[in-house]
Amino acid sequence: MIKKLTRHGNSMALVIDKGVLDLLDINDRTPLDISTDGKILLISPVRDEKRRRRFEAALEKTNRKYGRALKRLAS
Repeated sequence: MIKKLTRHGNSMALVIDKGVLDLLDINDRTPLDISTDGKILLISPVRDEKRRRRFEAALEKTNRKYGRALKRLAS
């Protein structure tokens, strides 16, 4: 499957087809591990429950602390 990046504000986004999301059992709430070896991009769902809880706690803390500022920046 060949994909192109799409502009998303000042960033670029990779749109993943629903069939692939269903196959991998991931959704918009699934944390993804993104890494590279300098030549390829690897994206995989985080299945480690402890790591997922830490990620969600950090995300919640960031949203509490900076949520309003981030919303203002996004508009």
